[in-house]
Amino acid sequence: MANEAVIIELLGNKGDPIQFNVADGTAIAKGELVKLADNRTIITSAAGICAGIAAHEKVASDGSTKIAVYTNGIFDLKEGAAAGIGIGVPVIMQGANLITVSANGDVELGKCLGHALAVFAGSDTQSVRVFTC
Repeated sequence: MANEAVIIELLGNKGDPIQFNVADGTAIAKGELVKLADNRTIITSAAGICAGIAAHEKVASDGSTKIAVYTNGIFDLKEGAAAGIGIGVPVIMQGANLITVSANGDVELGKCLGHALAVFAGSDTQSVRVFTC
């Protein structure tokens, strides 16, 4: 996978990781954005209700059906819409491991991943205050 999140600072209790269910056959890279699918189950996705950032690698068909996901911290993330993001603007998942500016209603629907801590030029990588779940 490409464009995985880079940890800048884990907040709360070491990033407040939450254990989620994951299918044994699923592969997830450390730092990958993951979304809620069903009953505390996560999948990789380009969009949706972001559960957080994978705290470690999950190898496909390794017998594991649990993964820890960071939900509280500051991470470098890549903007995916080539449109830029302003400081303090709420962001959501947009593409595999990419973010974009949230639209009206996204925050109320639980899609907000966090807030930009810097100005993003188009397709730029900058810091985001992540606070999912």
